[in-house]
Amino acid sequence: MTAEIGDAAARSGDPVALARRLVAIPSVNPDLEGDGAGEAEIAAFCTGLLAGWGFDVSTREAVPGRPNVVARLRGTGPTLLLNGHLDTVGVAGMTVDPFAAELRDGRLWGRGSCDMKGGVAALLATARALVDAPVAERPNLVVALTADEENASVGMARLVEEGVTADLAVVCEPTELAVMPAHKGFVWIRALFRGRAAHGSRPELGIDAIRHAALYLTALEEHAAALRSGSAHPLLGHGSFHAGTIRGGAAASVYPESCELVLERRTLPTESVHDAVAPFQEALEALVTDHPEIDADLAVTLDRPGTEVAEDTPVVRGLLEALDEEGVAPAVRGMSAWVDAAYLNEAGIPAVCFGPGSIEQAHTADEWIDAEEIRVAAMVLSRFARALVTNLDEA
Repeated sequence: MTAEIGDAAARSGDPVALARRLVAIPSVNPDLEGDGAGEAEIAAFCTGLLAGWGFDVSTREAVPGRPNVVARLRGTGPTLLLNGHLDTVGVAGMTVDPFAAELRDGRLWGRGSCDMKGGVAALLATARALVDAPVAERPNLVVALTADEENASVGMARLVEEGVTADLAVVCEPTELAVMPAHKGFVWIRALFRGRAAHGSRPELGIDAIRHAALYLTALEEHAAALRSGSAHPLLGHGSFHAGTIRGGAAASVYPESCELVLERRTLPTESVHDAVAPFQEALEALVTDHPEIDADLAVTLDRPGTEVAEDTPVVRGLLEALDEEGVAPAVRGMSAWVDAAYLNEAGIPAVCFGPGSIEQAHTADEWIDAEEIRVAAMVLSRFARALVTNLDEA
Protein backbone atom coordinates (compact mmCIF):
# COMPACT_ATOMS: atom_id res chain seq x y z
CA MET A 1 0.00 0.00 0.00
CA THR A 2 2.59 2.61 1.09
CA ALA A 3 4.90 2.03 -1.89
CA GLU A 4 2.12 3.18 -4.22
CA ILE A 5 1.79 6.56 -2.52
CA GLY A 6 4.15 9.11 -4.09
CA ASP A 7 7.34 8.02 -2.36
CA ALA A 8 9.54 10.10 -4.65
CA ALA A 9 7.33 13.15 -4.21
CA ALA A 10 7.41 12.71 -0.44
CA ARG A 11 11.19 12.49 -0.43
CA SER A 12 11.36 15.66 -2.50
CA GLY A 13 9.45 17.47 0.26
CA ASP A 14 5.98 17.75 -1.27
CA PRO A 15 3.79 18.35 1.81
CA VAL A 16 0.68 16.49 0.65
CA ALA A 17 2.69 13.51 -0.56
CA LEU A 18 4.45 13.48 2.79
CA ALA A 19 1.12 13.53 4.61
CA ARG A 20 -0.21 10.64 2.53
CA ARG A 21 2.92 8.62 3.17
CA LEU A 22 2.68 9.25 6.91
CA VAL A 23 -1.02 8.35 7.11
CA ALA A 24 -0.30 5.10 5.27
CA ILE A 25 2.06 4.02 8.07
CA PRO A 26 0.01 2.71 11.04
CA SER A 27 1.16 4.33 14.29
CA VAL A 28 -1.73 3.71 16.68
CA ASN A 29 -0.71 4.22 20.29
CA PRO A 30 -0.56 0.73 21.85
CA ASP A 31 -1.59 2.10 25.22
CA LEU A 32 -4.90 3.14 23.65
CA GLU A 33 -5.50 0.11 21.41
CA GLY A 34 -3.82 -3.14 22.41
CA ASP A 35 -2.64 -4.15 18.94
CA GLY A 36 -1.51 -0.64 18.01
CA ALA A 37 1.68 -0.54 15.95
CA GLY A 38 3.30 2.28 17.92
CA GLU A 39 5.82 4.73 16.49
CA ALA A 40 8.78 2.56 15.48
CA GLU A 41 8.00 2.25 11.76
CA ILE A 42 6.96 5.85 11.24
CA ALA A 43 9.97 7.05 13.24
CA ALA A 44 12.27 5.00 11.01
CA PHE A 45 10.67 6.51 7.91
CA CYS A 46 11.09 10.08 9.21
CA THR A 47 14.66 9.34 10.30
CA GLY A 48 15.50 8.17 6.78
CA LEU A 49 13.96 11.28 5.24
CA LEU A 50 15.74 13.72 7.52
CA ALA A 51 19.10 11.99 7.31
CA GLY A 52 18.80 11.87 3.52
CA TRP A 53 18.17 15.61 3.48
CA GLY A 54 21.36 16.28 5.43
CA PHE A 55 20.11 16.59 9.00
CA ASP A 56 22.05 15.25 11.97
CA VAL A 57 19.48 12.75 13.28
CA SER A 58 19.23 10.78 16.50
CA THR A 59 16.56 8.45 17.82
CA ARG A 60 16.05 7.63 21.48
CA GLU A 61 13.36 5.48 22.98
CA ALA A 62 10.92 7.28 25.24
CA VAL A 63 9.82 3.82 26.37
CA PRO A 64 11.02 0.50 24.95
CA GLY A 65 10.19 0.20 21.25
CA ARG A 66 8.73 3.70 21.00
CA PRO A 67 11.32 6.24 19.82
CA ASN A 68 11.55 9.99 19.58
CA VAL A 69 13.27 11.43 16.51
CA VAL A 70 15.41 14.56 16.93
CA ALA A 71 17.06 16.12 13.88
CA ARG A 72 19.28 19.21 13.74
CA LEU A 73 20.36 21.50 10.92
CA ARG A 74 22.93 24.25 11.41
CA GLY A 75 21.90 27.78 10.53
CA THR A 76 22.35 31.33 11.77
CA GLY A 77 20.93 33.16 14.76
CA PRO A 78 18.09 31.75 16.86
CA THR A 79 17.19 28.09 17.21
CA LEU A 80 13.70 27.16 16.05
CA LEU A 81 12.15 23.89 17.23
CA LEU A 82 9.39 22.35 15.12
CA ASN A 83 7.44 19.63 16.90
CA GLY A 84 4.85 17.02 16.06
CA HIS A 85 3.79 13.72 17.58
CA LEU A 86 3.93 10.46 15.64
CA ASP A 87 1.25 8.42 17.42
CA THR A 88 -2.48 8.37 16.72
CA VAL A 89 -5.58 7.23 18.57
CA GLY A 90 -7.16 3.89 17.70
CA VAL A 91 -9.08 2.90 14.58
CA ALA A 92 -12.01 0.92 16.00
CA GLY A 93 -15.30 2.08 14.49
CA MET A 94 -13.77 4.08 11.66
CA THR A 95 -15.95 4.51 8.58
CA VAL A 96 -13.03 5.11 6.20
CA ASP A 97 -9.99 2.93 5.60
CA PRO A 98 -7.65 4.24 8.31
CA PHE A 99 -4.44 3.68 6.35
CA ALA A 100 -5.44 3.99 2.68
CA ALA A 101 -4.41 7.68 2.72
CA GLU A 102 -7.06 8.41 0.10
CA LEU A 103 -6.94 11.85 -1.48
CA ARG A 104 -10.48 12.72 -2.55
CA ASP A 105 -12.47 15.95 -3.00
CA GLY A 106 -9.47 17.99 -1.87
CA ARG A 107 -9.27 16.08 1.41
CA LEU A 108 -6.84 13.52 2.76
CA TRP A 109 -8.72 10.80 4.65
CA GLY A 110 -7.45 8.41 7.29
CA ARG A 111 -6.39 8.01 10.90
CA GLY A 112 -4.03 10.75 11.93
CA SER A 113 -4.55 12.82 8.78
CA CYS A 114 -5.71 15.74 10.94
CA ASP A 115 -4.18 14.83 14.29
CA MET A 116 -1.47 15.29 13.41
CA LYS A 117 0.24 13.81 10.38
CA GLY A 118 -0.83 16.76 8.26
CA GLY A 119 1.06 19.00 10.69
CA VAL A 120 4.06 16.68 10.75
CA ALA A 121 4.09 16.73 6.93
CA ALA A 122 4.02 20.53 6.93
CA LEU A 123 7.00 20.77 9.28
CA LEU A 124 8.91 18.09 7.34
CA ALA A 125 8.28 19.98 4.10
CA THR A 126 9.58 23.10 5.82
CA ALA A 127 12.68 21.21 6.96
CA ARG A 128 13.32 20.06 3.40
CA ALA A 129 12.90 23.59 2.01
CA LEU A 130 15.33 25.04 4.56
CA VAL A 131 18.03 22.57 3.56
CA ASP A 132 18.27 24.38 0.22
CA ALA A 133 18.66 27.80 1.86
CA PRO A 134 22.17 29.12 2.52
CA VAL A 135 23.29 28.72 6.13
CA ALA A 136 23.19 32.50 6.56
CA GLU A 137 19.54 32.60 5.47
CA ARG A 138 18.02 30.00 7.78
CA PRO A 139 17.83 29.66 11.57
CA ASN A 140 19.31 26.81 13.50
CA LEU A 141 16.63 24.14 13.25
CA VAL A 142 15.54 21.32 15.55
CA VAL A 143 12.89 18.89 14.31
CA ALA A 144 11.48 16.94 17.26
CA LEU A 145 9.03 14.12 16.49
CA THR A 146 7.73 12.58 19.68
CA ALA A 147 5.98 9.45 20.88
CA ASP A 148 2.89 8.94 23.03
CA GLU A 149 1.26 12.38 22.95
CA GLU A 150 -2.18 10.76 22.71
CA ASN A 151 -1.75 9.01 26.05
CA ALA A 152 0.75 10.25 28.63
CA SER A 153 3.17 12.38 26.56
CA VAL A 154 6.17 10.34 27.69
CA GLY A 155 7.95 11.29 24.46
CA MET A 156 7.87 15.02 25.07
CA ALA A 157 8.55 14.54 28.77
CA ARG A 158 11.67 12.54 27.89
CA LEU A 159 12.76 15.14 25.32
CA VAL A 160 12.61 17.89 27.94
CA GLU A 161 14.30 15.73 30.58
CA GLU A 162 17.18 15.18 28.16
CA GLY A 163 17.69 18.92 27.94
CA VAL A 164 16.44 19.93 24.50
CA THR A 165 17.06 23.64 23.94
CA ALA A 166 15.67 26.23 21.53
CA ASP A 167 14.80 29.91 21.46
CA LEU A 168 11.23 29.36 20.27
CA ALA A 169 9.02 26.50 19.14
CA VAL A 170 6.00 25.72 16.99
CA VAL A 171 3.90 22.65 17.77
CA CYS A 172 2.07 21.81 14.55
CA GLU A 173 -1.21 20.60 16.03
CA PRO A 174 -4.39 21.28 13.99
CA THR A 175 -5.38 24.94 14.44
CA GLU A 176 -7.00 25.75 11.06
CA LEU A 177 -3.92 27.94 10.40
CA ALA A 178 -4.64 30.14 13.42
CA VAL A 179 -1.86 30.93 15.87
CA MET A 180 -2.70 29.52 19.29
CA PRO A 181 -0.46 30.86 22.07
CA ALA A 182 -2.60 29.61 24.97
CA HIS A 183 -4.15 26.30 25.93
CA LYS A 184 -5.96 24.81 28.88
CA GLY A 185 -4.59 22.28 31.30
CA PHE A 186 -6.43 19.60 33.23
CA VAL A 187 -6.60 17.84 36.59
CA TRP A 188 -8.12 14.40 37.14
CA ILE A 189 -9.67 14.04 40.59
CA ARG A 190 -10.73 10.65 41.91
CA ALA A 191 -13.49 10.71 44.54
CA LEU A 192 -13.82 7.38 46.33
CA PHE A 193 -17.00 6.78 48.35
CA ARG A 194 -17.11 3.88 50.79
CA GLY A 195 -20.41 2.32 51.77
CA ARG A 196 -21.47 -1.00 53.31
CA ALA A 197 -22.68 -4.00 51.33
CA ALA A 198 -26.00 -5.47 52.41
CA HIS A 199 -28.99 -7.21 50.92
CA GLY A 200 -31.32 -4.79 49.19
CA SER A 201 -34.10 -5.72 51.58
CA ARG A 202 -32.06 -4.60 54.62
CA PRO A 203 -31.73 -0.82 54.43
CA GLU A 204 -30.88 -0.64 58.13
CA LEU A 205 -27.65 -2.53 57.38
CA GLY A 206 -26.57 -1.10 54.04
CA ILE A 207 -24.84 2.17 53.17
CA ASP A 208 -25.32 3.26 49.57
CA ALA A 209 -21.99 4.53 48.19
CA ILE A 210 -23.51 5.36 44.79
CA ARG A 211 -26.16 7.57 46.39
CA HIS A 212 -23.44 9.43 48.28
CA ALA A 213 -21.55 10.02 45.03
CA ALA A 214 -24.75 11.38 43.51
CA LEU A 215 -25.22 13.76 46.43
CA TYR A 216 -21.67 14.98 45.88
CA LEU A 217 -22.24 15.60 42.18
CA THR A 218 -25.35 17.58 43.03
CA ALA A 219 -23.42 19.61 45.60
CA LEU A 220 -20.87 20.52 42.93
CA GLU A 221 -23.45 22.40 40.85
CA GLU A 222 -22.70 25.54 42.83
CA HIS A 223 -19.04 25.30 41.85
CA ALA A 224 -19.96 24.75 38.21
CA ALA A 225 -22.06 27.92 38.27
CA ALA A 226 -19.22 29.86 39.88
CA LEU A 227 -16.83 28.79 37.12
CA ARG A 228 -19.27 29.85 34.42
CA SER A 229 -19.77 33.27 35.98
CA GLY A 230 -16.14 34.00 36.84
CA SER A 231 -13.59 35.98 34.89
CA ALA A 232 -12.97 34.57 31.42
CA HIS A 233 -9.57 34.18 29.81
CA PRO A 234 -9.51 36.30 26.61
CA LEU A 235 -8.61 33.28 24.43
CA LEU A 236 -9.75 30.28 26.45
CA GLY A 237 -12.94 31.38 28.15
CA HIS A 238 -13.82 29.75 31.48
CA GLY A 239 -12.52 26.77 33.34
CA SER A 240 -14.89 23.82 33.56
CA PHE A 241 -15.33 20.33 34.95
CA HIS A 242 -17.31 17.21 34.20
CA ALA A 243 -17.77 13.72 35.57
CA GLY A 244 -15.66 11.48 33.37
CA THR A 245 -16.35 8.02 34.79
CA ILE A 246 -18.35 6.46 37.61
CA ARG A 247 -18.03 2.88 38.81
CA GLY A 248 -19.76 1.15 41.68
CA GLY A 249 -22.03 -1.57 42.85
CA ALA A 250 -22.08 -5.33 42.45
CA ALA A 251 -25.74 -6.15 41.71
CA ALA A 252 -29.14 -4.51 41.66
CA SER A 253 -30.13 -6.31 44.88
CA VAL A 254 -27.03 -5.27 46.85
CA TYR A 255 -26.23 -2.00 48.56
CA PRO A 256 -23.04 -0.76 46.83
CA GLU A 257 -19.96 -1.06 48.99
CA SER A 258 -17.99 1.51 47.01
CA CYS A 259 -18.31 4.03 44.23
CA GLU A 260 -15.43 5.67 42.37
CA LEU A 261 -16.09 8.93 40.58
CA VAL A 262 -13.42 10.53 38.38
CA LEU A 263 -13.84 14.23 37.64
CA GLU A 264 -11.90 16.20 35.07
CA ARG A 265 -11.27 19.87 35.75
CA ARG A 266 -10.08 21.87 32.73
CA THR A 267 -7.85 24.67 33.99
CA LEU A 268 -6.67 28.07 32.76
CA PRO A 269 -2.97 28.98 32.56
CA THR A 270 -3.26 31.08 35.73
CA GLU A 271 -4.67 28.21 37.85
CA SER A 272 -2.56 25.83 39.93
CA VAL A 273 -3.50 22.28 40.83
CA HIS A 274 -4.31 23.51 44.33
CA ASP A 275 -6.58 26.22 42.90
CA ALA A 276 -8.44 23.59 40.90
CA VAL A 277 -8.82 20.97 43.64
CA ALA A 278 -9.62 23.17 46.66
CA PRO A 279 -13.30 23.81 45.80
CA PHE A 280 -13.88 20.06 45.32
CA GLN A 281 -12.42 19.33 48.73
CA GLU A 282 -14.47 22.14 50.32
CA ALA A 283 -17.65 20.80 48.73
CA LEU A 284 -16.94 17.32 50.07
CA GLU A 285 -16.25 18.59 53.57
CA ALA A 286 -19.48 20.60 53.57
CA LEU A 287 -21.41 17.53 52.38
CA VAL A 288 -19.94 15.36 55.16
CA THR A 289 -20.95 18.01 57.71
CA ASP A 290 -24.56 17.66 56.54
CA HIS A 291 -24.35 13.87 56.07
CA PRO A 292 -21.91 12.45 58.65
CA GLU A 293 -22.48 8.91 57.37
CA ILE A 294 -20.58 9.74 54.16
CA ASP A 295 -17.07 8.27 54.07
CA ALA A 296 -15.08 9.59 51.11
CA ASP A 297 -11.78 11.10 50.04
CA LEU A 298 -10.29 12.81 47.01
CA ALA A 299 -7.00 12.19 45.19
CA VAL A 300 -5.37 13.79 42.16
CA THR A 301 -4.46 11.03 39.69
CA LEU A 302 -3.05 13.15 36.83
CA ASP A 303 -2.50 16.82 36.13
CA ARG A 304 -1.13 18.83 33.23
CA PRO A 305 -0.67 22.62 33.31
CA GLY A 306 -2.28 25.14 31.04
CA THR A 307 0.25 27.54 29.56
CA GLU A 308 0.36 30.65 27.42
CA VAL A 309 2.81 32.80 25.50
CA ALA A 310 2.32 36.56 25.28
CA GLU A 311 0.97 37.74 21.95
CA ASP A 312 3.80 40.24 21.51
CA THR A 313 6.54 37.57 21.56
CA PRO A 314 8.58 36.86 18.40
CA VAL A 315 7.03 33.45 17.77
CA VAL A 316 3.47 34.85 17.73
CA ARG A 317 4.30 38.04 15.84
CA GLY A 318 6.43 36.20 13.32
CA LEU A 319 3.77 33.61 12.48
CA LEU A 320 1.11 36.30 12.11
CA GLU A 321 3.35 38.25 9.74
CA ALA A 322 4.12 35.13 7.71
CA LEU A 323 0.41 34.36 7.41
CA ASP A 324 -0.31 37.86 6.20
CA GLU A 325 2.50 37.69 3.63
CA GLU A 326 1.14 34.38 2.33
CA GLY A 327 -2.30 35.95 1.85
CA VAL A 328 -3.94 34.20 4.82
CA ALA A 329 -5.93 36.29 7.28
CA PRO A 330 -3.91 36.25 10.53
CA ALA A 331 -5.85 34.96 13.52
CA VAL A 332 -5.02 34.38 17.18
CA ARG A 333 -7.18 31.87 19.05
CA GLY A 334 -7.02 29.65 22.10
CA MET A 335 -6.41 25.90 21.99
CA SER A 336 -9.12 24.16 23.99
CA ALA A 337 -7.20 20.87 24.30
CA TRP A 338 -4.06 20.23 26.33
CA VAL A 339 -0.98 19.87 24.12
CA ASP A 340 2.73 19.08 24.44
CA ALA A 341 3.56 22.79 24.09
CA ALA A 342 3.08 22.92 27.87
CA TYR A 343 6.28 20.94 28.45
CA LEU A 344 8.27 23.28 26.23
CA ASN A 345 6.85 26.38 27.87
CA GLU A 346 7.57 24.96 31.31
CA ALA A 347 11.15 24.34 30.16
CA GLY A 348 11.52 28.00 29.15
CA ILE A 349 11.04 27.56 25.38
CA PRO A 350 8.20 29.82 24.17
CA ALA A 351 5.94 27.46 22.23
CA VAL A 352 2.71 28.02 20.32
CA CYS A 353 0.43 25.79 18.28
CA PHE A 354 0.08 26.35 14.55
CA GLY A 355 -0.86 23.84 11.90
CA PRO A 356 -3.29 22.61 9.27
CA GLY A 357 -6.60 20.92 10.02
CA SER A 358 -9.41 21.42 12.51
CA ILE A 359 -9.53 19.87 15.96
CA GLU A 360 -13.16 19.02 15.12
CA GLN A 361 -11.94 16.33 12.71
CA ALA A 362 -9.38 14.89 15.14
CA HIS A 363 -10.13 11.35 16.38
CA THR A 364 -13.33 11.09 14.30
CA ALA A 365 -14.63 7.98 12.54
CA ASP A 366 -14.01 9.56 9.13
CA GLU A 367 -10.97 11.68 9.99
CA TRP A 368 -9.79 14.01 7.20
CA ILE A 369 -7.81 17.16 6.53
CA ASP A 370 -7.94 19.80 3.81
CA ALA A 371 -4.94 19.05 1.61
CA GLU A 372 -4.46 22.67 0.62
CA GLU A 373 -4.11 23.67 4.28
CA ILE A 374 -1.10 21.34 4.55
CA ARG A 375 0.57 23.15 1.64
CA VAL A 376 -0.21 26.59 3.06
CA ALA A 377 1.05 25.61 6.52
CA ALA A 378 4.35 24.50 5.01
CA MET A 379 4.73 27.78 3.12
CA VAL A 380 3.93 29.85 6.22
CA LEU A 381 6.37 27.89 8.38
CA SER A 382 9.14 28.23 5.80
CA ARG A 383 8.56 31.98 5.46
CA PHE A 384 8.45 32.36 9.24
CA ALA A 385 11.70 30.43 9.71
CA ARG A 386 13.59 32.46 7.11
CA ALA A 387 12.30 35.72 8.56
CA LEU A 388 13.86 34.88 11.93
CA VAL A 389 17.26 35.41 10.30
CA THR A 390 16.17 38.33 8.09
CA ASN A 391 14.78 40.19 11.09
CA LEU A 392 18.00 39.49 12.98
CA ASP A 393 20.02 41.03 10.18
CA GLU A 394 17.76 44.09 10.02
CA ALA A 395 17.99 44.59 13.76
